[in-house]
Amino acid sequence: MTDVVVVGASAGGVEALRAFAAALPVDLPAAVVVVLHIPSDAPSALAAILDRAGPLPAVTARHGMRLEHGRIFAAPADHHVLVADGHLHLSRGPRENGHRPSIDPLFRSAAVDFGSHAIGIVLSGNRDDGTAGLAVLVRHGGAALVQEPTEALYTGMPQSALDHVAPARALPAAKLGAAVAELLQDPPGDPADPLPDPVDPVDLADPVDPLAAAEADVADSVPGPAPQLELGDPSPLSCPDCDGVLFRLEGEPSPRFRCRVGHAWSPDSLAAEQSDGVEVVLWAALRALEEKAALQSWLADTADTANRTHAARSHRRKARRTGNEAALLRRMLTRDLPEG
Repeated sequence: MTDVVVVGASAGGVEALRAFAAALPVDLPAAVVVVLHIPSDAPSALAAILDRAGPLPAVTARHGMRLEHGRIFAAPADHHVLVADGHLHLSRGPRENGHRPSIDPLFRSAAVDFGSHAIGIVLSGNRDDGTAGLAVLVRHGGAALVQEPTEALYTGMPQSALDHVAPARALPAAKLGAAVAELLQDPPGDPADPLPDPVDPVDLADPVDPLAAAEADVADSVPGPAPQLELGDPSPLSCPDCDGVLFRLEGEPSPRFRCRVGHAWSPDSLAAEQSDGVEVVLWAALRALEEKAALQSWLADTADTANRTHAARSHRRKARRTGNEAALLRRMLTRDLPEG
């Protein structure tokens, strides 16, 4: 039988997760591990929310926790959560698609460690985190479920998964729990081995090591130091997180990018992050231009007071030119905003 259900959600995902958790059977023969995109500096209340939402107890994942059937584990803030050797492993490795925790690392680790005995679920969220990891999980024989995009508050993630992971099945969030129970009764692969015996805590000291050998066939599976990363051809793009060169990683469902330190990006997430970065830079440029115009005006007034007519004229000319440039940039930045 399937041993693990991995779930990813982002914007609009709390309500979807509550509906999903409410529909799970009390005797679920699998562990459930959930990643919700949350700010790195905010404690997560997700475990408490899910604990109240349905029949299964929910806890915040801790490093080295043993996976237990009939229990929900929620990723903590600022940590990737991975599954390996029947346990949870937390990592503060490089962000993926701008997030930590990110959905893709969890899905890839489940694919490698559980294969056909894993179910992956993508719920509401922007962009496309989870798509690449879900594709890896399916290639390893796992099952794929997706929240019906027309029901999701944010359609990006579930629609991306449907577009790129052909076997994925879309259902309303409230029906995903029943679908999981159905898959557990009629799994896609051979009966799963029981969860491994507990391992010595010393063996869990490094959250990356337990996956390294098993993931030789998924070269970019686990965030980690540069020696463990297999890089493709360098691209003309730079990493939004560290400004390092991005290397193009070929594969399904689409090419991805990773920098030397391990930050990973899908094309859609990279494009969205670049747009945000460009806007930040342009607003900073507007501030600098307006400050320069204000300074030139002040210098012109000071020169007038000192009867330095030529200097005053020069400063006012520069102030007008810089002010015109600032006004042009402001119009460009606000051109799509409604008036009023």
